[in-house]
Amino acid sequence: METTCVKALVTGKVQGVRYRRATQEQALKHGLTGHATNLPDGRVEVLLCGRREAVKEVAEWLWKGPENARVTHVEFEVLDTHAPDDFRTT
Repeated sequence: METTCVKALVTGKVQGVRYRRATQEQALKHGLTGHATNLPDGRVEVLLCGRREAVKEVAEWLWKGPENARVTHVEFEVLDTHAPDDFRTT
């Protein structure tokens, strides 16, 4: 089983619309660890770590987000980092 970590910067209407919580739900559903954090510039930073296929599925979901989100751009970076033990929102 191959694992990976990906950092995503999500742009659009992604704060104040349950984006972080919905991302956490998706990550936990797929057995991933990481975080979703609001950034001061209005974007959300997401770290996804776990099975490569599960990371890919949630990364694709980031383009949609929850019902009230309006994602305009997602920038991805593959990381060589140690995976966290859980998924947090901050």
